[in-house]
Amino acid sequence: MKRDLFLTMERDAEMDPSLRPPDSETPLKGVRSNIVQSIRAYRVQDLQDAATALGHHFLYANLAQAQSKQDVLDLIAQQFILPTHVGKNFDALYDCMTDPVHKSGPQPGFVVVLEQIPAHVKFDKEAREQLLDIFRDTADYWSDRKVPFRCFYSFL
Repeated sequence: MKRDLFLTMERDAEMDPSLRPPDSETPLKGVRSNIVQSIRAYRVQDLQDAATALGHHFLYANLAQAQSKQDVLDLIAQQFILPTHVGKNFDALYDCMTDPVHKSGPQPGFVVVLEQIPAHVKFDKEAREQLLDIFRDTADYWSDRKVPFRCFYSFL
């Protein structure tokens, strides 16, 4: 009986935003609510746990196997579980990260991790900056709507 009561209370806490800890009580304390930054000393698991505690969406992509822009887009679409047309170009990625999600209803927030962005001849510094610009623009989009969007990245 006690176990059932605990599980019910735990589920209620997961669903009730007022019972979630504020950002100041998570590893995200001190991190602006709409930013794209290097992952630095953060661990992916800690970021995922913080997203869960805050009730935010957690999106993760490991891009270590990518060799080109097309590979990067395909891996992000696959690992974020986005429509296949995202793999066509950066504009399609931006569109999928913003408008359709916004139209699906209120969003609690996002924690995104892009791990091991490649540094190859086919995905050079300019391509890396274009990719990060998409996520910066996405952070701005969500900021305008007062929705936290934090993106952390690392390079291969």
